[in-house]
Amino acid sequence: MRRKARRRAVLTGALAMSLLVPGAPVRAQHALDIHPLLPAPIWVYNDWSAYDELSDEVPLTETLAMRELAEILRLRRAGVRFDYFVMDAFWYDAAGGYRTWRKPEWPDGPDRWIAACRAAGIKPGLWFSTNTLTQLEPAPAWRSSLTANGDAMALYAGGFLDDFMDVLQSWYDRGIRLFKLDFADFNAALKGDEGRLAPAEIRHRNARALHDALRAFRRHNPDVVLVAFNGIVGDVESPLVPLNPFNIHWLDVFDSLYSGDPRPSDMPEMDLWRAIDIYSDEMVRHFALGGGTPLSRIDSTAFMVGDTATNYHRRISAWRGSLLLMAARGGWINTVHGNLEFLDEGAAQWIARVQRLYEPLQRVGITRAFGGAAAQAQPYGFASVGGDGALYTAVNPSQRVRTIHLPRLSPDQPSNMQGRVLFHDAGYEPFLEGDMLRLGPGELALVGYGGFASAENDLGIEPDIRIPHHITPLRTRFHEIEPLPGKSRSAQAQTDAQAPFPIEAVVAAPVQGDLRVVLRQRDEDGGLVRTVSARPMNEVFTIAAFQDGKRLPVDVRYDKVIWSGLSWAVGEIRRETFAPGRPIELRLATSDHDPDLHLEGQVYEVKY
Repeated sequence: MRRKARRRAVLTGALAMSLLVPGAPVRAQHALDIHPLLPAPIWVYNDWSAYDELSDEVPLTETLAMRELAEILRLRRAGVRFDYFVMDAFWYDAAGGYRTWRKPEWPDGPDRWIAACRAAGIKPGLWFSTNTLTQLEPAPAWRSSLTANGDAMALYAGGFLDDFMDVLQSWYDRGIRLFKLDFADFNAALKGDEGRLAPAEIRHRNARALHDALRAFRRHNPDVVLVAFNGIVGDVESPLVPLNPFNIHWLDVFDSLYSGDPRPSDMPEMDLWRAIDIYSDEMVRHFALGGGTPLSRIDSTAFMVGDTATNYHRRISAWRGSLLLMAARGGWINTVHGNLEFLDEGAAQWIARVQRLYEPLQRVGITRAFGGAAAQAQPYGFASVGGDGALYTAVNPSQRVRTIHLPRLSPDQPSNMQGRVLFHDAGYEPFLEGDMLRLGPGELALVGYGGFASAENDLGIEPDIRIPHHITPLRTRFHEIEPLPGKSRSAQAQTDAQAPFPIEAVVAAPVQGDLRVVLRQRDEDGGLVRTVSARPMNEVFTIAAFQDGKRLPVDVRYDKVIWSGLSWAVGEIRRETFAPGRPIELRLATSDHDPDLHLEGQVYEVKY
């Protein structure tokens, strides 16, 4: 399965404003001044990725939910703030129309969980598939709204929407205060309407019907929190795909719009977790700069700890940078997913410090995106100013050392404040001089100015990501290995299951450093293409190296089953494994059989 990562985007006026002029204050990035519906930022726990019934086989049970509630209370005793606990997908009985809970996993229903949450001062929340039958049978009242193929309900006709809103109200009356609406299908046409109404008219009627129903629901329940997910916000696979133009209009009913589940960006990175950070950054910037959604109303949904396929069995690898970026992006709904038991007391204290650092800035500060486009290998970041200082979180997505300007956010912000690097990845030491910050390839750093530039705000180092001190591109000419005599590319693709179209090159082994090899996969037009596979991605994209006929070990971090696919591979060959100065043969391949795909390779010398 392949997904093309669209490579062209319209440079809108809002996006152009993100390319800041050095020394100039950041201008307003939204055409509309849309204030949050919430009175203040909140921190939400969601149990998805502690279990996973879509890409894994870890079920949701009452035992799991109560265990995670106990972990919330443990972390709260260490100072971590949690306001809500959201029960994600598949809590419901398939035949119950969202009114009954699944047995035997919940033999007595949700009452014990709801009561325990409320006793602890935690507000419970529930997930709902908006109008698609996701492991669910249509309730009797829904059948008059079914589509021709029977897998979704029209929102604009029949009995579904009224019954669905009655369901939400019944759960609100039982104590639920946050509703996560997912898997909306605005193309769902009432059976018989698919040929009578234009697709655009069907989408408009569905969206308007849901919007009006949720607006009435909010008026009746003013303290409710509503969050919008898949189908409501538009395509979240790539920051180059247009968003739902209706998004701005959703902001008077939804507290936040989600910007996509964690997945690797199309920017190649040695560390997979940094590539995932970059995707979430790109999508938040896409919603804000390209779609006009205020940063405070975007839920990046980026922080997941856990050991399920949904987060690539990450457990807690490189979790600090992920959490820091979530807070830095400025969203008022900060969501923590997964297995909280993986976070020890030291982690809890670190999280609490980040929350205390960013809480006043999220509440009353100014937060803006700055810098260039990650897809063009330009460094970028998020900055917040408030009180007596400012915080800047910056990322360098490129394969080179880069310097980024940290712009003023308002005319009132002093230009001569002293700065301090408060956090960065292991390895390369960021260099700060005034408002200029130099970062290593793939590096993340946090900089504080004014009142934030004190040693008491130091957050240390991310030990799970190591950035090289030096990186130098090596001039290397890759060429495609020709098909066997008498075979076309298409014919060879059908018979060679391992590596149909490899490319190869010869490079002189460095005298001192390691070799970093980057592979990217493109279509005939030069667009990046993701391959989705049930196998680990290092079996799809292979980087092989040989010296004197001996195969050399290649260190890779993308050796995961990645449900969202990958368009690149990066590996490093350590200097202790090869003889310096002698030729190394490199062979890069994909197991994707599309004859129109082409591979490209780059080679770098890196020193740690």
